[in-house]
Amino acid sequence: MKQNRLILAFTLGIFAILSTYSNNLNAQGQAKTLKRIVIDPGHGGTDPGAGGSYSTEAAVALAISLKLADYIKASIPDVEVVLTRKTDIFNSVVEKAKIANAAKGDLFVCIHTNSDDPHAKRDLIGYTTKTRYVKKNGKTRKVSVQVPQYKVSYIPSQAKGTETFIYNVDKSDQRKEMANDAVGDVVEKLDSVSERQIKEINTTDPTRSMMASLLTQQYFQRAASLALTIEEEFKNAGRLSREAKQRQKGIWVLAAVQMPAVLVETGFISNPEDEDYLNSELGQNQICEVITKSLIRYKNSLENQKKSNAN
Repeated sequence: MKQNRLILAFTLGIFAILSTYSNNLNAQGQAKTLKRIVIDPGHGGTDPGAGGSYSTEAAVALAISLKLADYIKASIPDVEVVLTRKTDIFNSVVEKAKIANAAKGDLFVCIHTNSDDPHAKRDLIGYTTKTRYVKKNGKTRKVSVQVPQYKVSYIPSQAKGTETFIYNVDKSDQRKEMANDAVGDVVEKLDSVSERQIKEINTTDPTRSMMASLLTQQYFQRAASLALTIEEEFKNAGRLSREAKQRQKGIWVLAAVQMPAVLVETGFISNPEDEDYLNSELGQNQICEVITKSLIRYKNSLENQKKSNAN
């Protein structure tokens, strides 16, 4: 009986800690709300990414990312910006995640361009005569047949527009593992959690696992909210939006960072019209304006949520 009471008391203590953590995660644990954004220009160096008729994904992503950093600094001066690369160099996705996690960012934004394979077109250009040997009733005879000849040409894909991806919620094991690594840092920011409780959280596997689950859910919800906002702003700017999505295949780097994360496909570099837009000053500026507006809305939402939780 005494042992059962101790187990019950311990369990209630665990749930008290979890309740404190959950209630304060937005209000106190995330007191900074949005202070540091990590921007990741896709590909780079030996990995050019998708190719257009005259440009590469790596070059376009870097150009947009550098401008986006300037836009954020000008429009949201209290937010620090960290770039995973500032030049045409190659960083593996593992290195990108390490840079983001070491910077202790509050948000991870990948900049990419999309691509779609050209479509093959076959045109009949005539016939050629071929000789074949046919065996019938034990005898072989030679016959002539007309074989069609085709010319194959490739037409650039007409796919265009923007997409914003978040990590697939069904593939959350790696996401939870990263959140588990982040639990200690987050919990230590909670003013209402004592040193003894922090020690328990850092040494009690079930508690830590449950907290990691809560944090994973928060990452997902915040990323989904931002992705929807970005695509809404693209629509408002007159771009064709292919909507916010969870990619079924999963995106490794989005799961490997200890923060909410989105990947913005800014346009189809395989589409001549989109490629010109992506390389133009007008296009790049509009993309940066859209993402910056979305970040401001996201930041305001977090701050309003913090105020609501504090009341």
